[in-house]
Amino acid sequence: MIRFKLGACLGLAVALALPAYLSAAPGAPNPPDRKSDGDSEKADGGKFQPFKPESVSSTGTVTIGGQAISYQAIAGTLVVHPKDWDDVPRDPKPAPGAGDEGEGKNPTAEASMFYVAYFKNGGGSRPVTFVYNGGPGSATVWLHMGAFGPRRIVTATDVHTPAAPYSLTNNTSSLLDATDLVFIDAPGTGFSRIAGKDKEKAFFGVDQDAYAFAEFISQFLSKYGRWNSPKYLFGESYGTPRSAVLINQLQSDRAIDFNGVILLSQILNFDLSPDRPTGNPGVDLPYQTALPTYAATAWYHKKLPGEHKDLESLLAEVEQFAMGDYARALAAGSDLGAADRRSIADKLHQYTGLSVDYILRADLRIDGGEFRQNLQEDIGLTTGRLDTRFSGPDIDPLSQRADYDPQSTALGSAYVSAFNDYARKELHYGEGKSFKHSIQTFGTWNFQHSQPGQNQRAASARQGTNVMPDLANAMKINPNLKIQLNAGYFDLATPFYQGVYEMHHLPIPANLQPNIEYKFYDSGHMVYAKDTSLKLLHDNVVGFIRRTSNTGN
Repeated sequence: MIRFKLGACLGLAVALALPAYLSAAPGAPNPPDRKSDGDSEKADGGKFQPFKPESVSSTGTVTIGGQAISYQAIAGTLVVHPKDWDDVPRDPKPAPGAGDEGEGKNPTAEASMFYVAYFKNGGGSRPVTFVYNGGPGSATVWLHMGAFGPRRIVTATDVHTPAAPYSLTNNTSSLLDATDLVFIDAPGTGFSRIAGKDKEKAFFGVDQDAYAFAEFISQFLSKYGRWNSPKYLFGESYGTPRSAVLINQLQSDRAIDFNGVILLSQILNFDLSPDRPTGNPGVDLPYQTALPTYAATAWYHKKLPGEHKDLESLLAEVEQFAMGDYARALAAGSDLGAADRRSIADKLHQYTGLSVDYILRADLRIDGGEFRQNLQEDIGLTTGRLDTRFSGPDIDPLSQRADYDPQSTALGSAYVSAFNDYARKELHYGEGKSFKHSIQTFGTWNFQHSQPGQNQRAASARQGTNVMPDLANAMKINPNLKIQLNAGYFDLATPFYQGVYEMHHLPIPANLQPNIEYKFYDSGHMVYAKDTSLKLLHDNVVGFIRRTSNTGN
């Protein structure tokens, strides 16, 4: 996450690692020989094999709801290979000793995917939840250390967290009271690595990424004997489109049904991004779905000219205007009369706090960056993107759009530093390795996506990525699949009402709409950055898992 989680966090703290493994607890794999992080292309015998799986086990206790829960933690890697996509190179001849592996072909790229699994001691075949952040290009440090791991980083609520030393605390909102947890770093991020010819092409793409996660999950279920456990996906930000593609691949291609998919800070249709419309004239819907977040933000910073009883009633009013009068005004385009234009600008002023003159000059259309730059310009502050409760000094007061995200810079160092320390001192993983909290993928990421029933070659790169059909297909082939959407009111990277709009427009039968539930929080993209929202998120997710797993654990 914090990159779409759409931006990059700052700071990478690399600590010294502890040298020793802890002995594995019963049922844990024996730690294999380690290999380096390097991208060596060939191993002994000429076979392409740059990585080997590895793992190290430790134990701990977390107290949730007054109950002490003992657990085993396993930090390690699984090795996955890319699908033989038409455009992914493969060796033309089998390597010596390869036998008939892959029908005589060896992949020319490989990923070592890092994970941390937490298993409750004596838990039996309880639910297991696979957790990941997004980016694309982000490690899963954010959900791990901020939301659901047994240890949590303490940060400031809506201001910049002071520099080290940082505090880790027992996480009373960990999900270990309801489910075992597997935190996964995407290929190339965190402690995960990729190697081989055209390795970025093999793993950096909508479909390629989801396939790698499907491979990982299939291996994990076998390695730890969890095929008969209730199973869940939990993705945040870009992790939500990953979840949509992944759940469809798991169920339609691998016959692995899941009990539920939990989405946090959702974007399934990238044409709805509040940062996209200025480059996509004629598409006005993003202005409408972002407007409730503008209103919530202006309300929080006391920039609204009128009085409002509470945030929820304000948002209900704004949503009605956004999809009613505002939608009709935008649809009219140049046919909108001057009086009507002024009337709509006046209403937008009431809901955004921006001046009528600015709104008129913007042709009634303000994108996310423009809103963040102008909301608090009178006091020289830029408003946050991932969490609009955050503010920071303007980088350039004359910019049309905001130059940075105050929340990313406010929290990044705390999370990255804390995880580097935690991984080495408590998980005993990371000796001689660097942790990559985020990597730059936008220059190489393949957003071309083959929707269900569409040939890979037919996928259009000109169309904005839209994975709504993937989630819809997964719900249709498994009509028992349940979905939970979680969203923060102050998220301007993936506005909460955008997620609602997407869910209401999934191409599914009406009788499947009740399979979707909605939960909202007075927080931002990382809803767990606010303590009360994290507690509510925990309770909502635990309730969802217990209702849908039929285990009572």
